[in-house]
Amino acid sequence: MADMAAKSGGQASAAPAQPTWPDEVYRTLKEAGVRQVGMVPDAGHSRLIRSFEADPETRVVTLTTEEEGVAMLAGAWLGGERGVLLLHSSGVGNCINMLSLPAICHMPLLMIVTMRGDWGEFNPWQIPMGQGTQAVLEAMGVIVTRADEPHLVASTVQGAANLAFNTWRPTAVLIGQRVLGAKNFKELARK
Repeated sequence: MADMAAKSGGQASAAPAQPTWPDEVYRTLKEAGVRQVGMVPDAGHSRLIRSFEADPETRVVTLTTEEEGVAMLAGAWLGGERGVLLLHSSGVGNCINMLSLPAICHMPLLMIVTMRGDWGEFNPWQIPMGQGTQAVLEAMGVIVTRADEPHLVASTVQGAANLAFNTWRPTAVLIGQRVLGAKNFKELARK
C-alpha cells in the first residue's frame, strides 16, 4: 500500500466502488425463494446474473427472446418453484402478447427491467420503447414500480416479489438509467 501511495504522489488510489444494489437484489431474491432465473444477457443485469450463475441452488436459463421467460416462469410456478425474469426495457416489447398468460391464469410473474430510453440516453432507437415500457406493462395488467436511486432497488424488488408471490399477480420493477448510468456513444465507439 505504501508503494502505491508513493507512486501516485503520496496518495493511494482506490478502484471505484462497484454498486452494491445487485448484491442486495440477489440476497432479496434468494430470501424470496427464487430458484429459477430467465434472462436475455444485459449489461445492466450482468453482476446479478453472475451471482445467480455461481449459485448451485439456482437454475439460470439464457433465453433467445424475453417472452420465452414468461412461459418458463409459468411452468416453474406450476412445478412449485419461484422465478424471476431479468430483461431490458426493449425486451418488454417482445413480451406484450405473452403477458396475457400470467394475467388470465392468475400466476405470479416477477420481472426486473433495466431501463433505456430515459435519463442520459444516447441511442434514439431506445427511446420509443423506453418511454412506453411502464404504460405497456400496465396496459397488460402488470403492477409496475420504479427505482431511480441505487439504495431503493432492493427494497423495491422485495416489495414487488411479495406482491407477485403472495397475490399471484404479474409485477415489474423498472431500474432507471440514473441507477445504471448513461452510456456514452463516443466512448463506446472508441472501444
